[in-house]
Amino acid sequence: EKDKNDDPTFVKALLALHEKYLGVIRTDFDGHSVFQKALKDAFVDFVNKNVGNYTNAEFMSTFCDRVLKSGGEKLNEAEVEDNLEKVVQLFSYLTEKDRFAEIYRTHLAKRLLNQRSTSTDAEKVMIAKLKMQCGTQFTAKLEGMLNDLAVGSDQKSEFDSKMREENLKIDFGVQVLTGGFWPTYLYPEVAVPPDMNRCLETFKDWHTKRHQQRKLKWVFSQGNATVKAVYGKKTYDLQVTTLQAIALNALNNGKTMTYTELKETLNLEDPILQPLMHSLSCGKYKVVSKSPSNKKILTTDKFVANSKFSCNMRKIRIPVAIVEASHNSKRVDEDRGASIEASIVRIMKARKTLKHQQLQAEVLSQLAFFKPNPRAIKKRIESLIEREYLERSEDDTNVYNYLA
Repeated sequence: EKDKNDDPTFVKALLALHEKYLGVIRTDFDGHSVFQKALKDAFVDFVNKNVGNYTNAEFMSTFCDRVLKSGGEKLNEAEVEDNLEKVVQLFSYLTEKDRFAEIYRTHLAKRLLNQRSTSTDAEKVMIAKLKMQCGTQFTAKLEGMLNDLAVGSDQKSEFDSKMREENLKIDFGVQVLTGGFWPTYLYPEVAVPPDMNRCLETFKDWHTKRHQQRKLKWVFSQGNATVKAVYGKKTYDLQVTTLQAIALNALNNGKTMTYTELKETLNLEDPILQPLMHSLSCGKYKVVSKSPSNKKILTTDKFVANSKFSCNMRKIRIPVAIVEASHNSKRVDEDRGASIEASIVRIMKARKTLKHQQLQAEVLSQLAFFKPNPRAIKKRIESLIEREYLERSEDDTNVYNYLA
């Protein structure tokens, strides 16, 4: 059976196990601290043992996503809060809290941008629980994301009135995100149709007048659109991504195009265009015909709007599988390196001279969100020596001096 990270069974079993023994300690041992410590030590031990392809940090974050996402777990408000409280208790045993944060941020971004969050209040409750556990620094980006959406809804009505003045054909809306808060996205330089481009320029002018210091960068890979499509005598509302909408527009009015022509017209690279055309011509709803008719997208393929397309539903959502990782593992490692170095410099600035073992012990005691192995700390010390923040003592190579 394929290993899945969205199966809640494992996390539910962990929550039930924790609840069971927590109950035993409360009722049978009157909450005695010795037994509480034994429970903590046991859970710290096995919660940090990853089995299979996914880490336990991923399983926990994905479970939170199911609880907070519309169409996930069917729970009422009290049950949502109860589940979140229990997950945060489990989370407290994790040593890789920074990895959980990165995965959670990616899940939160998808819920917010796709309007899939059950409620903003529930999102705030979870962030508050994480803040209580780990402090402000841990949740700053998550709070920033929610704040971006709150500010965006205020600006929306102001921009909508500007759009009405311009008398543009497209019902157009923009969500402005603060780069540092959100995950790193693909920025395809797609060739935008004239009507859509006019909307982009209108927003850019409007936004620049209000925020002259800010630079806008369009994230077409995260946008969505509703395309009105007429097949025969039937009209459909196709709920697609912005990139899918641009591809459909290129094939409007029965136009036939080869893959190579589409690639040139849209200015998209293969890793983006191939899954895009696969979703429109090989998925459940084949709104585009492909020849030859098979499941693979090749550079020699031809595409045209599917004149025989028919569906009982009027609103059709067409998903696209553009591969984006659930989190940026490289970014987590880079952030860890920076945190270790900052910790070393803080300690050495205060102590001036320290033995290697003492410095290592103090670094480990300072880092709250992850536990680096001694080799990683040694590597960062060597890097700081190269950059002349530290030096080895002439009398003892196991001793470091701080260079002001």
